[in-house]
Amino acid sequence: MRIDQQPRTRWVDQSAFQPRRPDLRLGARSHRMDRPGTVSGDRIAVQHTVRTSTAEYSLMLNAPEWLGHRGVGEALRDAVAELRAIDLTYGPARPESLVSRLRRGEISPDSYPPLADLVDRCAAMRAATDGWFDAWAVPGGFDPGGLLGGWAVERAAARLRAAGVHDYAVLTGADLVVRGHAAHGGPWRVAVHHPADRHRAPLVLEMTAGAVGTSGVSGRQGHVVDPHTGEPADQLVAATVVGPDLAVADAYATALYAAGPAGLAWFRNGSDYRALFAHRR
Repeated sequence: MRIDQQPRTRWVDQSAFQPRRPDLRLGARSHRMDRPGTVSGDRIAVQHTVRTSTAEYSLMLNAPEWLGHRGVGEALRDAVAELRAIDLTYGPARPESLVSRLRRGEISPDSYPPLADLVDRCAAMRAATDGWFDAWAVPGGFDPGGLLGGWAVERAAARLRAAGVHDYAVLTGADLVVRGHAAHGGPWRVAVHHPADRHRAPLVLEMTAGAVGTSGVSGRQGHVVDPHTGEPADQLVAATVVGPDLAVADAYATALYAAGPAGLAWFRNGSDYRALFAHRR
């Protein structure tokens, strides 16, 4: 990974943060993007929300003026097209998706390079989490759902960078990816609300690159299964992980939700990922 892609996250003292409004909020009743305040004269600030069959995505772009409104529009269309294509092509609930065809044995992972990448990532996270994230231990067969959303966002973000947009935030649910700077010229200010205690002050991050992934706030009971027993996980209310890549952070959050406090051991010994919340029931 190139050095400029490493996560840069600073935990902000709440008293120093309060006079300044956040750019993004996670873990409240819904994620929120505040309207940009002061926008530098050489930037183009754009917000856009798109809904697929499984999720809603919000994109906030802070693009260079030289790209022009047409260029920014094309970058946005490319990113949105990637999100829609992944929903159509890889969604486990779609009978004709590549994941469904793989489950039925009609194709192999190597049939399509992006599918091979998705399968390889799931295998890597199964190893990294001692089997607590296991896309093959889901009823019905291979299901990358705990990683798929983050993978989709990272691929959409790659489309933005390829088009010349290097300052952006992409949110879905209680997850996000950020890079570069917000419209005010400083780091993205992210207020991460506690998943269970709405009265607790949010944890505030200043980020110029990185991701936040959360499992357990969907409101669906039993949506994460203990891969060792096949029973719904019930130790935690929610788990939130921050790190360089959203697909990995999402998978870690899913595994931590299933494993409970024992999973905190994965984030020691110089790991690039950190657990923000692991709230017991």
